[in-house]
Amino acid sequence: MTSAALTPTPRSATRLVATEGLSKRFGSVQALDDVTLELVAPATGLLGANGAGKSTLMKALLGLISPDAGRVEVLGIDAVRHPGEIRRRLGYMPERDCLPLEMTARDLVVHMAELRGLPRRDAVLRASEVLFQVGLEEERSRLIGTFSTGMKQRTKLAQALVHSPELVVLDEPTNGLDPSGREEMLSLVRRLSGELGIAVLISSHVLEDIIRTCDAVVVLRDGRLVKAGRIDEMESLATGGVLVRVTGDVAAFRAELAGRHLAVEPREDGLVVTGAGPDDLLDAIRDAAAASAVGLREMRPSGPTLEDALVDALE
Repeated sequence: MTSAALTPTPRSATRLVATEGLSKRFGSVQALDDVTLELVAPATGLLGANGAGKSTLMKALLGLISPDAGRVEVLGIDAVRHPGEIRRRLGYMPERDCLPLEMTARDLVVHMAELRGLPRRDAVLRASEVLFQVGLEEERSRLIGTFSTGMKQRTKLAQALVHSPELVVLDEPTNGLDPSGREEMLSLVRRLSGELGIAVLISSHVLEDIIRTCDAVVVLRDGRLVKAGRIDEMESLATGGVLVRVTGDVAAFRAELAGRHLAVEPREDGLVVTGAGPDDLLDAIRDAAAASAVGLREMRPSGPTLEDALVDALE
């Protein structure tokens, strides 16, 4: 049996998330401290170490907790005043293993669709679609208790998508997965915003997961916002040229680079080459090395990388 593919969801014209002065304290712990941000990118990563405030922020967005101060809007809706309306339009994939082990994947996803207001017929159809899309079509009638960790994670993703949400919130979706399962999950997550038009907010403490799946990133530390922006803009700011080390006739290599209108700055550890976009620059360096018959020993960013910038924000 095959199933129809999920159809793209129209992207909401409103900003996805906006907070202003958002604060929340639990006893002596300041979980969120004056957080002001706006999310508009198709996929945004929420990055931070354990205890940074990620879970508290997600609960505030879902209308599960009320802030001590500030405001929070999701899809243009006040999360404190109208939490039910927000949860109707959002999908949520929890981190914890909270699935009913005695149910089948199909029955669970159908049930979740009905809880979100879909008629029985529509719920069954949508459950079939999303289980197919997450790779559980063949296992839909198996008890969840017999599933591997990866299959359970995909079941949690399916129930978050079954009601065609405008925004889906994913809490550590690669948690506990082996390398192949992690690759599959990251591909699924990227497809949500890239092909299906479902906006994504993904919480993770794994930097690589965020870079691979998201267009923007928000970094929290000790409840405070320390960095936010589009990843491509951060990458361009972090790029200060390419450090190149070669073997052979360095003068001939520099002449070839100059002929390609590239600037060269000698440094103790090599040559810093600038003057083109990242991809074009690497191609030009490669071609110049071939034309001057030198051997390339090393090419790497000459300044801080995106990873450096985000790691600094986390520390």
